[in-house]
Amino acid sequence: MKKSITVTLSMAAITALVGCGQSGSDPSEAPTDLVISTWGFAEDFFNEEVYAPFEEEHNVNIVVDIGNNAERLNRIRQGTATIDVIYLSDYYAQQGIDEGLFANIDRSRIPAIEDLYDLAQAPLGEEYGPAYTVGQFGIAYNPDEVESPITSWSDLWDEALANNITLPNITATTGPMFLDAASIVAGEETFNEDAAFDQLNTLKGNVVKEYDRTSDFVNMFSQGEIVAGPFMEMYLKDLLAAIPGTEFVTPSEGAYAVLNTVNVVEGSNNKELAEEFINWHLSKEVQEASAKAKIDSPVNKLVELSSEEAEGITYGEDTINELKLLDMEFVNEQSAQWIDRWNREIAN
Repeated sequence: MKKSITVTLSMAAITALVGCGQSGSDPSEAPTDLVISTWGFAEDFFNEEVYAPFEEEHNVNIVVDIGNNAERLNRIRQGTATIDVIYLSDYYAQQGIDEGLFANIDRSRIPAIEDLYDLAQAPLGEEYGPAYTVGQFGIAYNPDEVESPITSWSDLWDEALANNITLPNITATTGPMFLDAASIVAGEETFNEDAAFDQLNTLKGNVVKEYDRTSDFVNMFSQGEIVAGPFMEMYLKDLLAAIPGTEFVTPSEGAYAVLNTVNVVEGSNNKELAEEFINWHLSKEVQEASAKAKIDSPVNKLVELSSEEAEGITYGEDTINELKLLDMEFVNEQSAQWIDRWNREIAN
């Protein structure tokens, strides 16, 4: 089933489309519009495997609002759209929580949460939404263009990689993660801002430029402008399409958990329906289909994958339990200071 609305709508149009009452399953009733704010990737998969079955079961018409994290969060901040459900990385979701933009969820209406790995159940607090997928932030590199295999964060400081790597900008979702990694490379057992920035200053000679979007990394990598850099495993397939021999590494010091969350927006007229939808997305059925399609790594522990099906995604209790998880409340408290310092000391 191909949905009729899978592009960013004008804010007036979205607001006008939102229903005022709770949906029912009686097909004789007009369907309730449920507005979901999300990214614009894998639209066919979500239309057919996630949205369509829920629409049929609950007499719902799902309206999709598309954009990146910052754009979509800003639309809620500004009150220019009425959104029921919003998908955001944990970095941006914490900002929404701090600003009171999300409703407290009723976990009794989302029983599938109990089937999730611990780190996904309440990454930003019990009152707010779970993570629906997890990825790991490690290192990608082209083995044909480096002198020796890359196995650790510290290897990125090797002089052999001079003018050959990229870094995520501090404003990117993974920027604070690499800042933490720099602190570890500096020999600190707990995060030390000064040590991290000092360590990053010694890396500048290896960096071509920072990247803001994963697509920027992919383009530089495929064109040979870089041979390595910190990268999210969930996008490895894009690098493999360009350079089949690409390697992804879980650094010896540890990789970081990249969590994408789902929340109900404060003031939604369809809160219970939104919670039912979240429960559906967390179900074994949806999580398994998404994993097998290489769309999202599963957080539902009941999902079972073969080694071939698990290739290129973050999967398995041992792998997930070893991921480092940043305190996003602390990250957001320090964010302005880090951005200012990054722009003064690190940015090219």
